[in-house]
Amino acid sequence: MGDGAVTAHSAIGAPLVVAHGGRLDAARRLYPNAPQPWIDLSTGVNPRAYPLPPLADEVFTRLPDDDAFAALDSAARKAYGAPAGADVVPGGGAQAFIQMLPRVFSAKRVAILGFTYAEHAACWAAMGAQVETVETLDALAGADVGVIVNPNNPDGRTVEPQDILSAATQMSQRGRLLIVDESFMDFTPEGSVARLAQHESLVVLRSFGKAYGLPGLRLGFALCSRWRGAKLRAALGPWAVSGPALAIGARALADDAGRANAARACAGDAARLDALLTQAGFHIMGGTTLFRLAAHPQAARCFTHLAARGILTRAFAGKSDWLRFGLPPNEPAWARLAAALESVDGD
Repeated sequence: MGDGAVTAHSAIGAPLVVAHGGRLDAARRLYPNAPQPWIDLSTGVNPRAYPLPPLADEVFTRLPDDDAFAALDSAARKAYGAPAGADVVPGGGAQAFIQMLPRVFSAKRVAILGFTYAEHAACWAAMGAQVETVETLDALAGADVGVIVNPNNPDGRTVEPQDILSAATQMSQRGRLLIVDESFMDFTPEGSVARLAQHESLVVLRSFGKAYGLPGLRLGFALCSRWRGAKLRAALGPWAVSGPALAIGARALADDAGRANAARACAGDAARLDALLTQAGFHIMGGTTLFRLAAHPQAARCFTHLAARGILTRAFAGKSDWLRFGLPPNEPAWARLAAALESVDGD
């Protein structure tokens, strides 16, 4: 997901340490003798980046204007299927909204459908909320704010749109908020609730960088009712998205054929990765077309074995038998991964 580590404090003062994938700098320090280049499989990012279009100089030399924001809005609204009554708020990645939402919509009690991406809990706890991880949708209803990551990171669990709508309706009757993080939904749009984003209790988050392989662009969206959108826009302030991100985002989101081709390619790679991991003794637990979650009784040893060979995967605190694998970017990377997995039992 994101870079670095974030330390927050819960309502009772206990530290919450959130680690992320993508820390190649740390991996290089820990494994200085690993072969180069590193293969980063620790993030759920499309390894085939969307081709960058040529950009006019003014994209960099002028402040973004209303027309640039309007073009991005139009492309995002169509790509995500957002209704006319919903606001589509652009910002610096889904993570920016995860951090902003607790500052804009306060809550005493937050329930998160888990086990899931830990930044949601950390950001609400940092604002003093009591955060609880729950196992059922019904358990969300009693909280001021409920959070569903759909598809879930890291296991790919999905919640049906009609069940999310039912939960949102229950929460709206109490004036409460349901956040649906759809950061990994681009290649399975049939599961999205973006078309319901005008619902007064819903905020739907979308990430641009993952599916398009451009996480460094820092672009994401919050889809919600107009009044919630106005609050988020006020908190973001003017020019919340850079000129290059506006131009590239509008171009890529309007490219339906490119997105469909990327979805097919990643689905094929995910199946290939499942076969490779299964052959190496891993049990496939789930995932999405951008990453696979696998279990192995010696997962910690496997992580170290792969890292020593310049291959970074994603481990999870408290889940000692889990590793998450992103998609290799090219045939040499596939070959290196296959060779490393073949020798796992030899360590």
